[in-house]
Amino acid sequence: MSVLVLLLAVSAACCLGFGFVLQQNAAQRAPLSDFLSPRLLLDLMRVPRWLGGLGLMVAGMVLGAIALGKGEISLVEPLLATNLLFALALSRHQTRQPLGRQGWAGLLLLAGGVSTFILAGEPRGGSAVTDPLRHWLIIGVMVGVALVLTAYAKRSRLSWGPVLLATAAGLLYGVQDALTRVSGTRFSDGGLTELFTGWQPYGVLVCGITGLILVQSAFETAPLRMSLPALTAAEPLAGILCGVGFLGDRLRTDTGALAWQASGLAAVVAGIVLLGMHPAMPCGATDAEPGARDLQRR
Repeated sequence: MSVLVLLLAVSAACCLGFGFVLQQNAAQRAPLSDFLSPRLLLDLMRVPRWLGGLGLMVAGMVLGAIALGKGEISLVEPLLATNLLFALALSRHQTRQPLGRQGWAGLLLLAGGVSTFILAGEPRGGSAVTDPLRHWLIIGVMVGVALVLTAYAKRSRLSWGPVLLATAAGLLYGVQDALTRVSGTRFSDGGLTELFTGWQPYGVLVCGITGLILVQSAFETAPLRMSLPALTAAEPLAGILCGVGFLGDRLRTDTGALAWQASGLAAVVAGIVLLGMHPAMPCGATDAEPGARDLQRR
């Protein structure tokens, strides 16, 4: 594994984790009338704390894009999932909560799961699939599932809605990561002309904006501990599926390696859930009446 890819991916995870906490701090005070509306982003742009979180998130995405350009998506995505560790670190600083058994268990499961998956799978590059049908099939399934989850979330916005929205956003971000990888390849092959004559960079933009609206709506209506685990778990799983499905990423496929890879991913998801549900994560302000939850400028 390239040390540069490792440093880029972990730095991206750090920026993403800090950015998510700052965004949720601001989004939880947004009016509920902005739920799933682009107006939510316009309102949040008046909040300095949210803008700071957005800046960190963008920096994380840029670093992640560079890492994706230099390494396989099946390698980078599990490393990006460690953003939850950095989110918990900032949340602990804000809440003064001790890490405790739950925090240590989640940390060990997440770190151990990522290491196990990478060591067992030995992700390496290969020839990307040129059949556009396969591209559209995999991406279509991801986007279709995200749409279904969003539709159900609108019916249960204050119960399971935030979890469903965060999962949908994670799927879109996984697709965005895959399209970012493709866009980087097109740019390397033919420069800006080759890049912007394809649909992939526009897909990156659409997935990014749509995912941002879904994430902020989830942050707005529930504590971070409900939404961030689903977001963090869904993105790498979707990204790995795209990487293996049509980007040419190759993993070991013997029985023992597959078993260890599955165990590693299961440990990653379990660690994400434990860390996301940790008491140090911000509780939010979901009990407030919709009319009383005006944005506070900070």
